[in-house]
Amino acid sequence: QVQLVESGGGLVQAGGSLTLSCAASGSSFRINTMGWYRQAPGKQRELVVAITRTGNTNYADSVKGRFTISRDNAKNTVYLQMNSLKPEDTAVYYCNANINNGYYTNNYWGQGTQVTVSS
Repeated sequence: QVQLVESGGGLVQAGGSLTLSCAASGSSFRINTMGWYRQAPGKQRELVVAITRTGNTNYADSVKGRFTISRDNAKNTVYLQMNSLKPEDTAVYYCNANINNGYYTNNYWGQGTQVTVSS
């Protein structure tokens, strides 16, 4: 059993910055890819960025150059530094982790954290 706990969301003015954190609790053999998704009202959930265990990243075009993902494997934690925020970044941000216990692989989701960017 794995739980993902998110923190760091909030309200920020356009051009400002926020940093999100997501920590995985519980024992596991291996945490593979971790990442962030977001979902705005009336829209489908979309990938923001993902990072592999070795540090390879894949950013959505809409956030390239503004967002930076990082992870601390010792702490089982992934971060998302968001700079130059725009109103269109407003959404609920969800942490995701792909985890293998030696027998099965499952995807886990955080509870979501609201990011609101005002103009």
